[in-house]
Amino acid sequence: MKNYLLYDFMQVAGGAERVTLTLAEAFPEFQTVVSRCYPDAQPLMSASPATVQTLHGGWSSVLPRILESLWCFRFRAGLLKDAQTVLYSGFYAPLAVYQQRAGRRLYYCHTIPRFAYDLYDSTLAGFPFWLRPAYALFVRWFRAQYEAAIGRMDRIFVNSENVRARLHRYTGLDAEVVYPPVATQHFRFLGDEGYYLSTARLVPNKRVEVIVQAFLQMPNRSLVVLSGGPELERLKALAGNAPNIQFTGWQTDEALRHWVGNARCVIYLPVDEDFGMSPVEAMAAGKPVIGVAEGGLLETVVPGQTGVLVAPAPTPGAVMDAVTQIEQIHGEDLSAQCRLRAQQFTEAAFIARMQAILR
Repeated sequence: MKNYLLYDFMQVAGGAERVTLTLAEAFPEFQTVVSRCYPDAQPLMSASPATVQTLHGGWSSVLPRILESLWCFRFRAGLLKDAQTVLYSGFYAPLAVYQQRAGRRLYYCHTIPRFAYDLYDSTLAGFPFWLRPAYALFVRWFRAQYEAAIGRMDRIFVNSENVRARLHRYTGLDAEVVYPPVATQHFRFLGDEGYYLSTARLVPNKRVEVIVQAFLQMPNRSLVVLSGGPELERLKALAGNAPNIQFTGWQTDEALRHWVGNARCVIYLPVDEDFGMSPVEAMAAGKPVIGVAEGGLLETVVPGQTGVLVAPAPTPGAVMDAVTQIEQIHGEDLSAQCRLRAQQFTEAAFIARMQAILR
């Protein structure tokens, strides 16, 4: 086998991992290679027929996840030496390009490594002051490695116009947009039980706190927070014993589809999201989206037709106003518009585009 799909590592049941498995299933003549598969990704991988090869082992197994991935792709990817076509993705897998002697080199960019670029200052501030000089040196080195690696690619693809602009802003490289595959076929309108749904991971840049604060002021409206993350306990404490706010923790894919299918609306307010699959999944189930007018949501949600976009830096008051708008416009016509919009981002559309590129 002389064709390869490379991604950093299978860490969780996340969007990039799903894209990797979609490609692996659609192109079985390509060997899928990652540095390591982690336990949190096993449920996702067990549901896929794809075979994923790992590079980890030996002394480097004791390294932290990022350093191990960097080492594996830079020094253990000798299998690429006679490759015909390699599709790289992620932050660290592109460093394997130096092992590829010939053939086509393609890069599918889910996003640039934001910790090293637009989120560098906020990430640096999260380190103890005595570690910041070491982190600054690492980022300076990593930027040089990453930019040199993707500069060797024959073609670069990105998952949204938002990421295309970000990539060009920080590296000067241009790219072609190929929207990622969303499993829209699994989402259905099941009913309308009246609750609002948040599916974002509980980390600061997803701004779930703003949603919770809004529903604390709307005791007659129900919120279900269908996820987990490091902020779970803090957000639970913020909600207190509010009877209209429920935290479920992470759910299976089947349960997720049930919750989405019976919701009135999905609320998703991330900071400058790369693309955002959750809004498309919601629309596939005929559910409108309350989003934020920045990042990838500008490319998926159509204000007034498939939901409401609030201004950047959303406030609880803005979310409350958006809920009022949804209450006025939700119904069969809106659901039909949502389902129609979601069809632009299907797995079939993604695979057809990638077939034209890879084959």
